[in-house]
Amino acid sequence: MIIIYKIKDIPISERPREKLKSIGVNNLSDSELIAIILKTGTRKKSVNDLSLELLNKYNIEYLKDISINELMNINGIGEVKAIELVASIELGKRIVLKKNNKLRKLVNAKDIWEDSKYLFNNLKQEYFYALYFNNKNELIERKLLFMGTINNSVVHPREIFKEAYKVSASSIVCMHNHPSGDINPSREDIRFTESLVKTGYIQGIPVLDHIIVGEDSFYSFYDNNRLNI
Repeated sequence: MIIIYKIKDIPISERPREKLKSIGVNNLSDSELIAIILKTGTRKKSVNDLSLELLNKYNIEYLKDISINELMNINGIGEVKAIELVASIELGKRIVLKKNNKLRKLVNAKDIWEDSKYLFNNLKQEYFYALYFNNKNELIERKLLFMGTINNSVVHPREIFKEAYKVSASSIVCMHNHPSGDINPSREDIRFTESLVKTGYIQGIPVLDHIIVGEDSFYSFYDNNRLNI
């Protein structure tokens, strides 16, 4: 006979929430932190067992990009638990992103790609980011501005430059991904980039580059001498 241990059967001092209070959050295991977010298990599975099952199926690195549907494939994780866990992970990602934004000096396309490529992991549609820099080439803000096919009907330069004025940016680098993995710019990418560069010249906030992100590589308009007005 299999004995199912529920959280109430675990000594109080060993329960994840009590351990967090007594020894600090830094001393909890990954599964204990997940157990706190999940809150409860099922009639046949404790929350500790549920969190361990999750980590056995998806390693901790994969969780940063996990979807609600993937979480719901695990028996015991319904829609509510999946949403709460995804929201918690996203909050952690945003905190790290804000930390990384603080005065990071990025001087070329490779630096920018290395620093930002994780934003595009496992995406099934195009995401468009604008990166805003001060006059020392230090990154002061990233903004996800659009999702979907990049073209002038959904991406308007005024939205990009409006954000630049909000953060007092001196220059802009744009980034978007090609989910297909083909990093070569489309005709629409080229036309749109030309429009951005012209607008930046008029506004006095130059667009220094437009980087297209693939699976493991990138294309830089600047490096390929395609930013002429």
